[in-house]
Amino acid sequence: MPELPEVETVRRGLQPVLEGARLARVEARRADLRFPFPEGFVQRLTGAVILRLERRAKYLMAELDRGETLVMHLGMSGRFEIARPEGTVRPGEFHYAADPDPKHAHVVLDTEGGGRVTYYDPRRFGYMALLDTPTREQHPWFAGLGPEPLSPAFDAGLLAKAFAGRKQGPKTLLLDQRIVAGLGNIYVCEALNRARISPFKPAGGIKRARLGALVDIIRDVLNEAIAAGGSTLRDYAAADGALGYFQHRFRAYDREGQPCLNHGCKGVIAREVRAGRSTFFCPACQT
Repeated sequence: MPELPEVETVRRGLQPVLEGARLARVEARRADLRFPFPEGFVQRLTGAVILRLERRAKYLMAELDRGETLVMHLGMSGRFEIARPEGTVRPGEFHYAADPDPKHAHVVLDTEGGGRVTYYDPRRFGYMALLDTPTREQHPWFAGLGPEPLSPAFDAGLLAKAFAGRKQGPKTLLLDQRIVAGLGNIYVCEALNRARISPFKPAGGIKRARLGALVDIIRDVLNEAIAAGGSTLRDYAAADGALGYFQHRFRAYDREGQPCLNHGCKGVIAREVRAGRSTFFCPACQT
């Protein structure tokens, strides 16, 4: 499942083609993805101008000039391909995905300027919807979301309040989208390792000063991953076809049995599975 940096990478790749563009032609090649397309999906999009392309948590949101917002979620295998006269750009190709197969091209957006964006989704776990823009934040997908981790609203005070008296580990709570939106398994593992905080010990016992450092580290990890094009996808947006490469900077995730890279630590990264999800951490320095 793509996390915040991957979705943000896709947004930035699509932005030059879609933001400010009028959709001259829209094609939906099936009636549904994970959920059915909304009634009149093609007609409501055709001729609309995309005023801005935003991200909220792990959602892409294209605000239209008609008072609606096209909301897109990539699911597990969704990705976009941009076709241009000079070639093809894939702003979000998953690292282990197969090459695009035409039979998995489910939605095509053609702009007046000649751009074409095709949405592929072999597993069809992604979905798209059209929401009323003024009330979209009240929709069940968004109403309970916490603040963005890169926003000023995400700070030590928020974590202190969310963690107070909690016996769950900080990893469980940081993955709770009601506390902070967009964080996933990879980047929580990375941040907790850099902060030297145990993923499992009760979050309520973490001192306020350590929470402040954790907030800063979470931001640093996310910004580094965005700059690197993410971890779980290939990013062909660059002219030289450069790939997303944050996976080569992992300090904890997927490094079971390898030395901990924290300064002065002689521990070894361990992996523990709880509720079907792997946690990578250093037992020696994450206390």
